[in-house]
Amino acid sequence: MYNFEFRTPKTLSEAIELLRDEDALPLSGGQTLVPVLKQRLAAPSQLVSLCGIADLKFVHVQDGVLCIGGATTHAQVAKDATAFPALAALAGGIGDPAVRNRGTIGGSLGNNDPSACYPSAVLATGATIVTNTREIPADQFFQGMFSTALEEGEIVIEVRFPIPEKSNYHKFCQPASRFALTGVFVAKYADHVGVAVTGASSEGVFRWTESEVALQNTFAASAVAAVPQPDSELMIEDLHGTKAYRASLVKTVTQWAVNDAG
Repeated sequence: MYNFEFRTPKTLSEAIELLRDEDALPLSGGQTLVPVLKQRLAAPSQLVSLCGIADLKFVHVQDGVLCIGGATTHAQVAKDATAFPALAALAGGIGDPAVRNRGTIGGSLGNNDPSACYPSAVLATGATIVTNTREIPADQFFQGMFSTALEEGEIVIEVRFPIPEKSNYHKFCQPASRFALTGVFVAKYADHVGVAVTGASSEGVFRWTESEVALQNTFAASAVAAVPQPDSELMIEDLHGTKAYRASLVKTVTQWAVNDAG
């Protein structure tokens, strides 16, 4: 590590003012940023902690929408998101207790790791990411591996999830890291179905639109079975699996998620 100033604002306005410094970085749960700093892949002059801002920590329902503050931990989402059981279960399966009690939904989305769990829920539900300057639809937020629509000095202050009629998240995980080798979030609404995949593609989280069309007609695993699997050339290949393996997992895990949707 190296020397930097650690700032602990108590209000959102104070944090935003501190982040006007071009060498400042926001720190939420730190589950990704701290390892990055240790490897000297980033060298901010200031870290602006969002953890002490009470206004960024909440879970509540308003008009059929689950609203979650950007600094809300995975553990709190798992405990309090009872109106959206699939999302609560997703949060409860992230990492281990230490990660769940430090990591935050805003930090996860801002980092956009290609194997993170939350992005699949955000994309499948068509959630809205609210920042200190604007509201960003899910389809416009994720822009490739570790890349988002967030601009310099912009932070996630709230995520709004339309609560579906039926939903499920199924993760085929790497046992050591608990990251998804392939994870699929399925969300059924009255007029459409969302299916989003994490952990599989070299482009990061994506919607599997062909399965969405099939499930809109018949919400059953058999409908997914009739859909060709995604193009394997778009998949990740690493020591955990080939491109063809991950493409096959997408189809299989989607069927599991549909079967378990409630």
